[in-house]
Amino acid sequence: MLQSPTVEETKYTIDEAFSYCEKLTNKHYENFPVASLFLPAEKRPYLQAVYAFSRIADDFADEFDLSSEDRLTRLHDWGVKLKECYEGNAEHPVFLALGETIKRYEIPITLFQDLLDAFQRDVKQKRYETFDDLLSYCRCSANPVGRIVLIIFGYRDEKLYALSDYICTALQLTNFWQDIAIDMEKDRLYVPLNDMARCSYTINDWQGRVVNSNFREFMQFQISRTRELFYKGAELPSLVNKELQLELKLVWFGGMAILKMIEKNSYDVFTKRPNLKNRHKALVLLRGILYDNLTQFGKSSRIWDLT
Repeated sequence: MLQSPTVEETKYTIDEAFSYCEKLTNKHYENFPVASLFLPAEKRPYLQAVYAFSRIADDFADEFDLSSEDRLTRLHDWGVKLKECYEGNAEHPVFLALGETIKRYEIPITLFQDLLDAFQRDVKQKRYETFDDLLSYCRCSANPVGRIVLIIFGYRDEKLYALSDYICTALQLTNFWQDIAIDMEKDRLYVPLNDMARCSYTINDWQGRVVNSNFREFMQFQISRTRELFYKGAELPSLVNKELQLELKLVWFGGMAILKMIEKNSYDVFTKRPNLKNRHKALVLLRGILYDNLTQFGKSSRIWDLT
């Protein structure tokens, strides 16, 4: 019996390659917008190509039915395909679409290599001793995405990059606090161990899903420093044009909403994972439309700031 051709064996046109990335993007739920309908239609295919590259690499890192060596081999091969893509030799639909994106917007390969480095760390590193160690991971896992988005929208300014890095790092950290229970299933703990020790919260407590005053103290500190990073990047939406501005505000307000949900649930991320339901998304959208100065959000007494 003839076997179905693999993705690599199938010949794709450029349009089919972008369609492949679009379908992959639409299959995955994310808390934060991914090439959402609020972005210009002509930009979405290129953002979806970037997302598809990252999504598949992330899946390689999480294929727990394979050995660590096999997962790292798949990530290495994905990196080889990336280099071939930059050389104009792409066959996989993701790299056909990514190649068009790279050529159109002149995106440096280092940004994609940083993403691959983060996925390799997911396989090799399961604990982070300090907050700086965690920030080092974020610099590879999250910050390149924000910079790529800015490049696609025509921005190559170091000040904007720095503001974007604050927001992207804050988003990644928010995801870590949100997924403390889920990551346990993968034996991954993306929190600073020295802060846990300072709050007298142990690995055994984490594995036992203990939510006590020590854990609440630990989480309160992490959320406070994460919110500070969001505020450090809060100027960014006001410095870009309107076609990107709303999307950035939605991302910013979405991350801040998750932090607020964790607080309102007394920091218990074990019993129920905090995520944005439709009513929360509606409120995030309302805030995105109404607010121009994100730096002052939550610093007034208006009820929609605080819910």
